Amino acid sequence: MTLDRLPPFNRTALLLDLDGTLIDIAPTPDTVVVPPGLTAVLARLRDRLQDALAVVTGRPIETIDTLLGDAPYAVAGEHGGARRHAPRLPIERPNLPSPPTAWFESAAALAAAHRGALLEPKARGFALHYRLAPDAGPDFGSALSAWLLGDDRFELMAGQMTWEVRPKGVDKGSAVDALMHEPPFCGRIPLFIGDDVTDEDGMRAARALGGAGLRVDAAFGSPAGVRAWLTAAARTGDWPELPGGPLGGPLGGPLGGPLGGTA
Repeated sequence: MTLDRLPPFNRTALLLDLDGTLIDIAPTPDTVVVPPGLTAVLARLRDRLQDALAVVTGRPIETIDTLLGDAPYAVAGEHGGARRHAPRLPIERPNLPSPPTAWFESAAALAAAHRGALLEPKARGFALHYRLAPDAGPDFGSALSAWLLGDDRFELMAGQMTWEVRPKGVDKGSAVDALMHEPPFCGRIPLFIGDDVTDEDGMRAARALGGAGLRVDAAFGSPAGVRAWLTAAARTGDWPELPGGPLGGPLGGPLGGPLGGTA
C-alpha cells in the first residue's frame, strides 16, 4: 500500500474524471446534472493553475464541451481515444480500429431485450448500461466476452453498471502521458482524481510521473466531497484537507492517509 502525497498547488497539473468524480452518477448518461457553480469553480482553478487543468473521461469530447463549456483547458475523451490539448485546437485521434458493425447491431438487440438497458455508441466502441436493468449485467458480460474471443484488437471493460467495448492501445494512462508532454502541463506534477476501474490507469500514470492519484471513495467520500474540496482550493489557491483523512503534505513532506492502493 502506498501513500499519495499531494503536489504543491502552484506546481500541480490537475486531471479530473467526470462521471462519479465531478458530477454524480445518473441512471442514464444523458440525464446527468452539472451542479450549479461547478463550471465557475473549474474556471477559477484553471486560472490559478495557469491553464493546467484537464478532464479525462470515457465520454466524447463533444459531450464535455456541452456539459462544461471551456472550463477545462484540455480534454481527453473516449478513454484516451480522442484528445484536444487546448481550446479550439482540433481533436487528435490515434489510429485505432472500430468494432465490427455486427457487434454493434447485436449489442443493440441485447439492450432492446432487457427493459431499462441502454446502448451508448462511441466513435470506436460502445457501452451497454444496465443500471436500470441490473439483472442484465451477467448476460451482457458473457455475450461481449464471447464476441471478443479471438479478436485481440479490442478489450472489454467493466465499469459502474456498465460493460464497454473499446480498442486496445489507449486508456486514461496514455491520455495522461500525452497531456503531460504538452504545455501547460509539462514541467508540472500530475494529480489525477477518479472513481472507477478505468481511472486506475490514469492514477498509475500520474504516480509514475512523480504525482498522485486519488480515488473518490477513499479521499473524498462522494462527488459532492470532490466539488467541495475543489471549491475551497479555488477560493484559497491551496489544497485543503481531504475529507477522507488528514491532508497529505506536498511531495517531499509528511504523508496523509492511504489513498488509492498500490502504485
